[in-house]
Amino acid sequence: MRVILFSSQTYDRDSFLAEPRPPGIELQFQPARLNLDTVALAEHHEVVCAFINDDLSAPVLEQLAKGGTRLIALRSAGYNHVDLRAAQRLGLSVVRVPAYSPHAVAEHAVALILALNRRLHRAYNRTRDGDFSLHGLTGFDLVGKTVGVVGTGQIGATFARIMAGFGCRLLAHDPFPNPEVQAMGARYVSLPELLAEAQVISLHCPLTVDSRHLINAGTLAHMQPGAMLINTGRGGLVYTPALVEALKTGQLGYLGLDVYEEEAQLFFEDRSDLPLQDDVLARLLTFPNVIITAHQAFLTREALAAIAGTTLANIAAWADGRAQNLVEG
Repeated sequence: MRVILFSSQTYDRDSFLAEPRPPGIELQFQPARLNLDTVALAEHHEVVCAFINDDLSAPVLEQLAKGGTRLIALRSAGYNHVDLRAAQRLGLSVVRVPAYSPHAVAEHAVALILALNRRLHRAYNRTRDGDFSLHGLTGFDLVGKTVGVVGTGQIGATFARIMAGFGCRLLAHDPFPNPEVQAMGARYVSLPELLAEAQVISLHCPLTVDSRHLINAGTLAHMQPGAMLINTGRGGLVYTPALVEALKTGQLGYLGLDVYEEEAQLFFEDRSDLPLQDDVLARLLTFPNVIITAHQAFLTREALAAIAGTTLANIAAWADGRAQNLVEG
């Protein structure tokens, strides 16, 4: 069985080749993103293994089906980039990795909080230039601060547990309260109440029709002036242009992003020799109280191993007629 992995990087190759491979599976690693221009590369591959910024819209899925593809194996938990109705119509099965390492993403969110709070990015650049002054580097104690957790699945719950360890007061928002999070002392409240009370707000919810642009000009106005916003979930949870004005006025005091709504044509590539065409992202990068990482929260050895192992197991199970981790439209 031929499997092509689109958007594959060196770390994907290393992690997949390190895992025991089920018999009969042949892997091809393709660094190009999947889209209408590259879909021909998947011809005669029964399985297409895709990542978060690959194009799995109806036109691409139609071409995949014509070329003999029968399974879409996602190397991610999220599947908002897949046209599930089209996949079902075309007879394409879709499987995903529902959980790999909630610790990886949760810990990266905490790293962003600590770096922003203590201005580590600014201090690092200063000392490299021989500037050992402390002006503008004052942070705050996390103990006793109110942290709002939006989305309390596995990642959100792990993040909440870490912040509870710092001695933070926890507020949570999720349509399905998690008893594990409640046991930590978290109080479930409405989103407006969470935004109004929390000094630190971290997004860990999936991207759906209801959650798209959950953070926008209106919800930013509900936050405490100077609050910190962290997004390691999905870029589309935030209406990014509204962040610029909130940062300019000081309504938003700190911003940490690992995801960006328009990241598909930017992230996972070295574009340091090219002018940045995205004006909103370019503006955000000018603020000293903003840290943006290029969707690396998942990037730990443990998470990569789990993604590779689960993906290979998903493919083998599907081939044996006992599909697991199916995504249904």
